[in-house]
Amino acid sequence: MQLVIGNKNYSSWSLRPWLGLKMAGIAFEEILIPLYQEGSKAEMLKYSPTGRVPALLDGELAVWDSLAIAEYIAEKFPDRQLWPQDAAARAVARSVCAEMHSGFQALRTLCSMDIRARRQVGLTPEVAADIERIVAIWTDCRNRFAGGAPFLFGRFSWADAFYAPVVLRFVTYGITVPDDAQRYMETVLALPPVQEWIEAGRAEPWELHF
Repeated sequence: MQLVIGNKNYSSWSLRPWLGLKMAGIAFEEILIPLYQEGSKAEMLKYSPTGRVPALLDGELAVWDSLAIAEYIAEKFPDRQLWPQDAAARAVARSVCAEMHSGFQALRTLCSMDIRARRQVGLTPEVAADIERIVAIWTDCRNRFAGGAPFLFGRFSWADAFYAPVVLRFVTYGITVPDDAQRYMETVLALPPVQEWIEAGRAEPWELHF
């Protein structure tokens, strides 16, 4: 399999499937296409009909969109248990992934992903509401389903992969969260694949200006 991704410093969407595959120990070839460069769109169109990343290539099959990739990988490798095994927990995990996938527009707009940067921004009421909701999701999932384990649903799942870019955004913008949420962030940041992604992002030569 091949996973087509954008710059590691900037592409939050790419991090999600990449991290899930890494944490599950699933082998894949990485194809990195820098975002917003001359010819980037044309290059992406070679792999995805949307001309966007991420895209997963499995033989002749192309799967685009991070949520679709997550479902495909979960079905192809059920033994890796990337969704919780309990039906109720699995339904909630899918719900919070879908909420991240389609929501939090205020946070995305004001606090774009930029691993190398350290910025302070004035939080609008809309962004503050997004942050409050994310913290509530983390707290609820861990209280209801984690059983004292460090991840949202006990063991690492797609839910953790989908919220990992938010953890990096909170670090970039110095966003303060309650102690329990901070401990969850530290758990995500300590993952070896997350550290690998961060280091690669820091080393990239491409610069975008926001």
